[in-house]
Amino acid sequence: MELETLRRERDFYRSLAELADHDSVDTLLDAALGVLVARVSAREAMIEVIDDSLDGAPRVVAHGCEGERLTAISSFVSRGIIGEAIATGATVVTANAAQDPRFLAFESVQAHQLEAVLCVPIGQSMHCGVVYLQGRQGAREFRPYDAAIQREVELFARALSGPIERLLGRSGALAAAPPIAQHRGKDTDDAFTAIRGKSHAMGEVVDRLRLAAPLDVHILLTGPSGVGKTLLANAIHLASRRRSGPFVEINCATIPEALLENELFGADAGGHSAVGRGTVKGKVEAAEGGTLFLDEIGELAPGAQSKLLQLLQSKTYYRLGGSTPRRADVRVVAATNANLKAAIAERKFREDLYYRLHVLEIQVPPLSERSEDLVPLSFEFLRQVVERHQLPRKSLSPSAIRAIQAAQWPGNVRQLANRIESAAIHAQMRGGDQVEAHDIFPDDPKSSEAATTLQSATRRFQRNHILGVLTTTDWSVLEAAQILDVSRSQIYNLIRMFELKRD
Repeated sequence: MELETLRRERDFYRSLAELADHDSVDTLLDAALGVLVARVSAREAMIEVIDDSLDGAPRVVAHGCEGERLTAISSFVSRGIIGEAIATGATVVTANAAQDPRFLAFESVQAHQLEAVLCVPIGQSMHCGVVYLQGRQGAREFRPYDAAIQREVELFARALSGPIERLLGRSGALAAAPPIAQHRGKDTDDAFTAIRGKSHAMGEVVDRLRLAAPLDVHILLTGPSGVGKTLLANAIHLASRRRSGPFVEINCATIPEALLENELFGADAGGHSAVGRGTVKGKVEAAEGGTLFLDEIGELAPGAQSKLLQLLQSKTYYRLGGSTPRRADVRVVAATNANLKAAIAERKFREDLYYRLHVLEIQVPPLSERSEDLVPLSFEFLRQVVERHQLPRKSLSPSAIRAIQAAQWPGNVRQLANRIESAAIHAQMRGGDQVEAHDIFPDDPKSSEAATTLQSATRRFQRNHILGVLTTTDWSVLEAAQILDVSRSQIYNLIRMFELKRD
C-alpha cells in the first residue's frame, strides 16, 4: 500500500514537470486539468486564466460543470471567492462557503449553496488566474480542509504558474515562447545561468528542473558519469525556496562504509572510538533548512540506506550512539550513474528507498546526445579557466572547434572541461592567445608534431599511477577508489579511457 502511494505521488510530480513541455496555453490548461482531476477527487474543478490578448477575458477549462453552471461559477462567484484569491494572492479554503462569515453577503454563494471550496491563485508576483475546486452540498469526495490536499493543489498552482506566465508573455518575457534552453524568471535565471547549451535535449532538462525546483520535492538525477549532475543539483538549490540555506554535498562512493553513517548523521559522545566527550555534526544537520545532495546514491551502504529511508519518511534521524530522535528540515537531491532497478533486483538497493527518492526523476543526457552543446560549453569552460587562473583573454581557433566537434567524449562534460583547462594552460605556456587543436589533443599526430607536451606527460603519469595503484590492490576497484579519493565508477571510466588491462 505504501509503495502504491509513493508511485501515485511520483506520477503526480512527474506530470507537473511535464507541463513545461506544452507550447500553447490551450493545450497546457487541458493537460493541467487532467493532472488535477486525476489527483484530487473534487466534484467540480476549474482553471481560469486571464489572457490580455483576449481583452482581459479569461481562458477557462472545467471538469464536472458546464453551460450555465460553469457561467455561474466563473462569472458570479468570481466576484467573491475567486476575486479574493486573485486580489490577496492567498489561498481561500472553506468547508462550507454558504455559512462562512466572509461570504454571507454574496448572493451567488448563497444561491448556489456552495459547500466545500478551495481556491488557489496562479502566478508569482502578478496573479493571473486561479485553480478552483468545489464540492456541492452533500458531496463527500472532496474535503478542502484537508491540509494534505491544500498543499498539493498549491504545489500544482505554483508549478502551473511558470509555463502560463511564459506562454502569456508575463514577467517581461516575450509573448512567443523563447527557445527551450533559454532561462526564464529572475531567480531561476540566476540559478541556471551556468547551464550552457543549445540542444533540445538539455533544454528539456533545464525546463523541467526550473519547474520542479520550487516544489520542494526530492529529485533523482540519473545519467552517465561526468554529465554535470552536481552542477544541476546546485542550480536546483539556488532556484528553490531553500536558496538562503546551505547546499551540502556528499559522495557516497568515496567514504568507507564504516564511516558513512557518521558522515551523514553525526555521532553523540561515545558513539564510536573517534568521538570524545563532544559530538560530531553530520551532513544532514549541516544541511538544515537547505539541500542535501547525495552523489553516487547507488553506492550507499545497506545500513545507511535504512537510516536514509527513515529520514525521508519521518524527517527524523538518530546520531550514532544517540537515543533521541532529531528533526531534520532538508530537501534531498540524489544522483547516480548506476541502474538502480538492477541493483534492486540484485538486493543491493532498497526498493522502498528507491520510490522515496524517485518522486521525480530527471535523466541527464550524455554529450553524445547533445552535440550542439559542445562548442558553447567549450567557450564557457575557457572563460572560466581564464578567470580562475587570471590568464590573458583567449579564444578557440577554428581548428580547435572542428577538433572538438569531431572528437568522442566518453567522459562527457567533466572530460571536456578538463581538456579545455589543460589546453588553455598549454596555449599560455607557448605564448598563444588562441587555443589550437594540438593544445586540446596533443597526443593526436594530426593535430601536433610535438611529442612531449604538458597534457601528454600528465596523461602518462595518470595512466602509470592508476595502473600502479590497481596492481598494488590486486585490482580491487573499491580499494583503488579509496586510495585515489574518487568514485568506483570513475575508476572504471579511467580503466576504459587508458585501456588498462590486468596482466
